[in-house]
Amino acid sequence: MAKKDQSDVDKYLKDSAGLDTEREKVIGQHIGYRYDVNLLPDYDRITPFLKDYMEFMGWDDLNWLEDVHMGYEEGQPAIFDRNINGWVRIPKSMALPGNQQDRDMIARELLIRFQTSPNHPLHELNKAYRKF
Repeated sequence: MAKKDQSDVDKYLKDSAGLDTEREKVIGQHIGYRYDVNLLPDYDRITPFLKDYMEFMGWDDLNWLEDVHMGYEEGQPAIFDRNINGWVRIPKSMALPGNQQDRDMIARELLIRFQTSPNHPLHELNKAYRKF
C-alpha cells in the first residue's frame, strides 16, 4: 500500500483524482477521508469569526466543527456539508494558506457562513415546509 504524503497540503490540488493505494486505483475512487483524522485543531490558529462564534455558542472548544476539514473535490478545495450531503467548493479567488491547520479553520468558518446564509438549500426547505 502506498503511504500518503501528509506534508504536501497541495497534493489534492495537484492530483485531482487523489488515488493513492492500488485498491483505489482499481476501483477508480478515493477511499475514506482525505485528511488526518488525528489532527487536533490548533486553537492558536482560530479565525476571529470562529472565536466570536464559539463565544456566542458558549463552547469551550470547536465542538462538532472539529470534524470539519478542508477537503478537495476534483482538484478544487471544498468543504463537505453533511446537511446537503455534498461538497461546497471554495471560491477560486480565495488564496489558501500553506498549512492544513489554517485551511481547516477557514473550512470551519466558511461552512458556518454557508449554513447560515439564505443561499443554503435548507433555508428554502425551512420556508417551504416549516409548520410554525
